Parts: sequence; structure tokens; C-alpha cells
Amino acid sequence: MCTVIVRPGKLMGIRDEFADRPWEGPGEHWPEEYPGVVGGRDLKAGGTWLAVHRAGGRVAALLNGRGVMAEETVRVSRGDLPLRAVVAGGLPEADLSRYDPFHLVLADSSGARLWSWDGVRLSRTGLPDETVMIVNTGLDPDSPRVRAHLPRFRATDDWWSLTREEPSSAPEALILRHELPDGRVFASLSITQVTPGTYEFHDLGGHIGSNP
Repeated sequence: MCTVIVRPGKLMGIRDEFADRPWEGPGEHWPEEYPGVVGGRDLKAGGTWLAVHRAGGRVAALLNGRGVMAEETVRVSRGDLPLRAVVAGGLPEADLSRYDPFHLVLADSSGARLWSWDGVRLSRTGLPDETVMIVNTGLDPDSPRVRAHLPRFRATDDWWSLTREEPSSAPEALILRHELPDGRVFASLSITQVTPGTYEFHDLGGHIGSNP
């Protein structure tokens, strides 16, 4: 499960992934295809989970969704969607049948929008001008994580303070760590917060950087 918290002028993304999946921290990793776009890079598929286009004043964040998976023979990585969205200013034109289910959040000065693809249907939602939380089940008020943490994010401007909790495998945990029977670890690996003019990144392995 991943989490995106967004309100006008502010977005935070918490990335949950298998700990052994290779990745690198934020940078302009795609200078030819997406000049000026900053984000962390997934080294397995080459895309990202959160992208910022500073010149355009846009940020996009991707969460895996639930639904019908794409056929393996035509499947492409969802990680190109945030990169393309921050450049295009909307959901990029694509054959969505090639993508596994996803939720894509795009925020700019005009507001925030959410596209959700379940493998069959695409929906678009304009997000309200208040703090909202998106998880892998979308805008889901019944999610244990949303029920536990959305009121806390709505009550403070210091979102970083709310992420300083011990990792847990509990359904409502904001910072996740789950050890699977096969020995692999699925965990919260990084936190990114974007506000106008700032980009703050926290690698939960210990490295802290800002404004890369």
C-alpha cells in the first residue's frame, strides 16, 4: 500500500515497496525524454512513483490500484504515467488496457485531480479544496489507514511530524514494515513532500535531502 496526502498547495507521497527492489533518490533522471522533471527512479522499470515539473508547477503521484491486471504479453510499466502527466498537465493519451490498475494524482495551481483505472473503467475526480488521502483503494473513507490518519493530517500543517512513527504491519499503519513468509520485506521506503518552490525527500533508510 502507498499513500498520497494532498491539499491545495501541498502534496506528500509515502512509497511502500519491496525493500529489495532497486531504486535511486530524486534527480533529473530523464533529461532527454522529460527535461526538467525531478523524481526518484525505479531501476527495474525506469519510471517513478512521484514526479515534479518545476517549470510547469505540477506534481504527479502514482499508486497501484485494484482490479483486472493487464495481459502479460502487452503490459507496460505504470511508472511512466507521472512523468508524462506532469509534462502534459493531465492524464497522458495511452492505451490503458496495457496498464495494471492505478490511481494517478495530479496537482497544480488550478487544483488537484485523480484518475483511477481498474483495468476496465477509467474515472476522473476533481479533489476538493481540503486535505484528502488516497490509498491503493482510492478515495476510500473506510480504509483503516484513512480512518486513523486523515483527521490528524487535517489538524496540522506539520505533516512531517505525523510520519515519525515506528514501522508496523498493522492495517492502519502509516509507516509500514511487513515481513513476508518467504523472507522478503515490504515496507515504506521514502517520503516526499512538495510545496510551491520546495521539494523535500526522506529516504527511510536514513538519508535526508532537500531541493535536489
